[in-house]
Amino acid sequence: MKFKNIFYKKKVVITGHTGFKGSWLTLWLNLLGAKVYGISNRVLTKPSFYEVINLKKDIQQKFFDLKDIQKTKEYLKKIKPDFVFHLAAQAIVKKSYSDPYKTWQSNLNGTLSILESLKVLNKKKCIAIIITSDKVYKNIETKKGYKENDILGGIDPYSASKGATEFLINSYIQSIYPKKGKLRLSIARAGNVIGGGDWSEGRLVPDCIRAWSKRKKVKIRNANSTRPWQHVLEVIWGYIRLAVKLQDSYKYHGEAYNFGPKAHSKQTVLQLLNTIKKGLVNFSWSQKKNKFLKESKLLKLNSRKAKKDLKWECKLNFKDTVGLMLEWYKNFYRGNKNMKKFSLNQIKYYSNILKINYK
Repeated sequence: MKFKNIFYKKKVVITGHTGFKGSWLTLWLNLLGAKVYGISNRVLTKPSFYEVINLKKDIQQKFFDLKDIQKTKEYLKKIKPDFVFHLAAQAIVKKSYSDPYKTWQSNLNGTLSILESLKVLNKKKCIAIIITSDKVYKNIETKKGYKENDILGGIDPYSASKGATEFLINSYIQSIYPKKGKLRLSIARAGNVIGGGDWSEGRLVPDCIRAWSKRKKVKIRNANSTRPWQHVLEVIWGYIRLAVKLQDSYKYHGEAYNFGPKAHSKQTVLQLLNTIKKGLVNFSWSQKKNKFLKESKLLKLNSRKAKKDLKWECKLNFKDTVGLMLEWYKNFYRGNKNMKKFSLNQIKYYSNILKINYK
């Protein structure tokens, strides 16, 4: 599979490039020879994957609030990107309860700013991938897995804001950016992504790693909840693959795609904890439920559409997914001085599984 030339020397704007997924996407696109331009409000966590791999040396970046539509327009007009990946968001469910206003502002108005600003590209061809979430669906605890045409909804502020964002995107697709235009836009939905370098507050794996590094027990809310755990590289590959297909054909314009593990993958929080325990000495946990925090017990995506249209599916089994993630953290806490090289080697390892030819 050859696709280096698709991104080689192409201008790629990534919003939220200092975040966990944004940094991994930036690192991979750099490997493909892209000229990456980042937009972010700030470095989100301490420590952060972005800082650990010293990503600022490899890209051009601008720090400002994406909701500032004038600055966003000016930046896109200046760069004239070939590709845009919009990842910037308030992505923590727990945080959405403590600050629902900021969550709605970031997720809805931030995306609105990007959609409006894409107009400044005029007749320039541009491929835009807008990342939302697996939590956009109205969760009825179904075991069959949510398909792309299922009902959107959400109870918590995060899920609701992401669902509303999809209505916003679809409005622009239907009325502002119809097919056969220069802009081609698709939606990517994924969730419960794990991998090395995530230290976000309120996410299970980062909470586990922080507690383990301090020799403390991690407090969990619901050991029996089921989530679509998948490695960050699986999802990032999905975003890249979607961008490639969107560039090839108009038929992907306006389409939404789920990126989730295979149908038979049904791991609970407890199964994840036990798998982590096998890889980390002195790792332990205790359960403490939060009666004020409403969370779905079952969340599952149906990714058949991505497999059919994009030839994408998860390649790593659950054990290897967790193992790859733990190896990253163990190297970091052992004091590996070149985590950028280690991270690139993980990308190359996964690329070999995909049989990607970079030459």
